Amino acid sequence: MRRIAPVPSRLALIIASLFPLVSVPVVWAADGPAELSEVAVSASRVEPVNGKQGVERSWIARQRAATSDSAALLLGVPGAAMSTAGGVSSLPVIQGLADDRNRIQVDGMDLISACGNHMNPPLSYIDPTRIGEIKVYSGVRPVSLGGDSIGATVVVDSRAPRFAAAGEGNLATGELGAFYRSNGDAHGFNATATWASENLSVTYAGSEAESRNYRSAKAFKSGTTALNTRVGDHWIAGDEVASSAYKSINQALDVALRNGNHLFEVKAGVQHIPYQGFPNQHMDMTDNKSARFAFNYSGTFEWGSLQGRIYQEQTRHQMDFGKDKLYWYGAAKNVAGMPMDTKGNTIGAQLKAEINLNERDTLRIGTEYQRYRLDDWWLPVANSMMMSPNTFWNINDGQRDRFDLYGEWEAQWTPRWTSLAGVRSSTMRMNAGAVQGYNTMAGYATDAARFNAVDRRKTDDNVDATLMLRFTPAVGRVFEGGYSRKTRSPSLYERYTWSTNGMAMTMNNWLNDGNGYVGDVELKPEVAHTVSVSADFRDAESQRWAFKLTPYYSYIDNYIDARCRTTCTAQRFNYLQLVNTDARIAGIDLSGQALLAEGAGFGSVTGKAVVGYVRGKDARTDDHLYNIMPLNARLTFEHRLNGWINTVEGVFVKAKDDVSQVRNEIRTAGYGLLNLRSSYDRKHYRVDVGLDNAFNKQYTLPLGGAYIGQGTTMALNGAGAPYGIGVPGMGRSLYAGLTLKF
Repeated sequence: MRRIAPVPSRLALIIASLFPLVSVPVVWAADGPAELSEVAVSASRVEPVNGKQGVERSWIARQRAATSDSAALLLGVPGAAMSTAGGVSSLPVIQGLADDRNRIQVDGMDLISACGNHMNPPLSYIDPTRIGEIKVYSGVRPVSLGGDSIGATVVVDSRAPRFAAAGEGNLATGELGAFYRSNGDAHGFNATATWASENLSVTYAGSEAESRNYRSAKAFKSGTTALNTRVGDHWIAGDEVASSAYKSINQALDVALRNGNHLFEVKAGVQHIPYQGFPNQHMDMTDNKSARFAFNYSGTFEWGSLQGRIYQEQTRHQMDFGKDKLYWYGAAKNVAGMPMDTKGNTIGAQLKAEINLNERDTLRIGTEYQRYRLDDWWLPVANSMMMSPNTFWNINDGQRDRFDLYGEWEAQWTPRWTSLAGVRSSTMRMNAGAVQGYNTMAGYATDAARFNAVDRRKTDDNVDATLMLRFTPAVGRVFEGGYSRKTRSPSLYERYTWSTNGMAMTMNNWLNDGNGYVGDVELKPEVAHTVSVSADFRDAESQRWAFKLTPYYSYIDNYIDARCRTTCTAQRFNYLQLVNTDARIAGIDLSGQALLAEGAGFGSVTGKAVVGYVRGKDARTDDHLYNIMPLNARLTFEHRLNGWINTVEGVFVKAKDDVSQVRNEIRTAGYGLLNLRSSYDRKHYRVDVGLDNAFNKQYTLPLGGAYIGQGTTMALNGAGAPYGIGVPGMGRSLYAGLTLKF
């Protein structure tokens, strides 16, 4: 049993006075940036109840040469998929829920996309070469990991600080890396340098990634548009996925100070994306600058641990038509583009404590604050009667402030039984200023007057709750189950986009489906009631085989979906109104691995499998929910010998026939892909090579949205933005990466 000092009575009284709502249990909050000394124990601590799925660090290291999109690192996690967007801006989809419905933390910061098309999601702000650890908490999730989300929590941390060993002098180390991928002529480099003493660590990290448009296995536009399209002064080939090029530059400086059991960190980072095309959006990102700063503290005491964080992130984002979309339009071809500007500012603070009450009980309490401000405006366009003479204010002085308190109690009743219960209270305050259109035409004035006349101040008092139970009848047998209530308030774009003008509606689309959207000030928060169980079996040493099965079910009150605003027509894009409805999501995740062969001089061969199935429906209309991943499986054979890791991977996806009717979601055919990878890792260098889509299979991404990457995408329907083409996956691509370590 654990030998843990009891909580001092004075501290207990202080905690009780500050958090009167907390009279129930808690779970491990493992987002600290470094390993610190722990309270003395006489046996290893039982793994907390939390539904965590970790991403293998070896997988992260191998994928750094294969992708520049950090969201792609989640592929292989049970229940996880990817909604394709720009080359570094894909959105994780976990157990049928995507984007704002999941909580994404980057180095402990809750970041928010500052864009009407969500072109700058949280994971786009960290390059894969900088990531050290990824944890995914899905299904029934502890309230300490929740807050303003109804889906999973994804915790992404950069590499932990390194310190010099005691008595060995100062440490100087670093890495230089470069990669090349044949499809799209993608290339880039990264550099990391660390200087550290026993108590001080300073690390600089920089990276740059760039790619041209990628190509599918064969031409995919015949029958709807010409195979080859001329835009401006260049041609777009029939197999070229237009508006998929990108360039991303990231720099970061981390300073860490260690004093006994206390760690202080200062993290600063800047990002510049001079361009990023979006094949499933009417617009492209033409510039994105971001700066972030965070101060973190973590420490351990006899009574437990304490963590605190203060952070700020600022974004300046611009959109317009990229080179593959028609820049000069209008009858006389003299109207130049459509500039759209966004400015976002996030300030946040977090404080949490884990308190070892006794040998059985652990208490975790915390508070969080987030202040978000957003301005979204569109400058007038010369020579355009529709888009002048005024500045169009899409969102003016948008405000979204959140204050949370939570408490959790974890109890290890016996070596076999562990429980966890928690409650979170969240207060959300939202508001937005008065708006205006380009002019008084096209209903701008009427819509603006209606919006400006309503009370836009909204306060949501949200409550989350979790109850989980773990049973471990024997070594290698673990059963978990529980219930959670999770709540998410609408985003600023969902509540405060106001214009019903068709052109303006198409500019507000974070779903990549080609339709146009308008928000609703009166939208209610989503409330998800989730039940999940899991069974985990493995050999006694967890070395030879493992198998895990997790079925789950969610009923979501006030799910934010869409309805036809006027009249919708099949086989085309439409104008939609955001509304509250109810929804059902059910699925099952399977994962397992087995050691297939092992021998001296031969190494080992391990087979791995991940299978996911999920269905989602609108409980009122019985329509299928949008962007639900069909049945899919990822099967891998992995050979390891000394520093070698050789992988043969098969990806199999069933046809997508269950589609959202209201959105005219595009059906996709089933497919199978073969990927080959090899890595060799030694003390001073690492080499990665691979061949993705080895058979050059043509396929359409089931979560890729609608292809509107070229031509006159300003028009909702027609020759420039035709309905019915899905975004294809990448054709065969050979990649190689080299990392030098010193």
